[in-house]
Amino acid sequence: MIEVIPAIDIIEGRCVRLSQGDYDSKKEYGAPVDMARRFADSGARRIHLVDLDGAKASSPANLKVLEAVASLGCMKIEWGGGIKTASALNDVLNAGADYAIVGSIAALQPELFAEWLQDLGADRIVLGADVRGTRVAVNGWKEDSPLELREMLDRFMPDGLKQVVCTDISRDGMLCGPATGMYVELQAAYPSVDFTVSGGIGSNADMASLDALGLRKVIVGKAFYEGRISLKELESWWQNE
Repeated sequence: MIEVIPAIDIIEGRCVRLSQGDYDSKKEYGAPVDMARRFADSGARRIHLVDLDGAKASSPANLKVLEAVASLGCMKIEWGGGIKTASALNDVLNAGADYAIVGSIAALQPELFAEWLQDLGADRIVLGADVRGTRVAVNGWKEDSPLELREMLDRFMPDGLKQVVCTDISRDGMLCGPATGMYVELQAAYPSVDFTVSGGIGSNADMASLDALGLRKVIVGKAFYEGRISLKELESWWQNE
């Protein structure tokens, strides 16, 4: 059974959603801790929090939100956005994150990311592979790195890489369906890695299709906030996990 992970993106302490990472497309959906509580009460076991201010500023900016969600004490928290130094990484983990998602540093300073994988363990350090086409994007998706996705994956396999959140930027927030073929190929090529599908989920049927193909994790965000997927449908997934 695929693990369904609800997403909360944060700007200035509020729950928001963007389309393709465009900050001008922002829609607000209330307080993150209230949304997290709804997910937890419905059975979610893991939640995906993204500090969009932190991604833009290259340093975590919404740690108080992380602390508030962690205080609920009932879900594992994966946190991404602005983790570019050891100090920032420690701040995120100390504020209550169970998993730290790191993207730009992995692409631009691979030795440092490898060190974090080895020192803190691949059970806590998650590679955030945000792709535009086949290239990895960095710095809040504002720039493309010269790296191809598989080149980056291959770089960290010897360091014990276990978890990858892979976002197809072109589909993020577009509700058009995920890049299913890409994820099936990645999971087959790297069977020891848990890939999380991110970007494009538009319906419960999209998640059912991914589950039928044997994919392991999927993030759902805008489809829930826009009413395309109901809380009751999410609850049915969590009851069966």
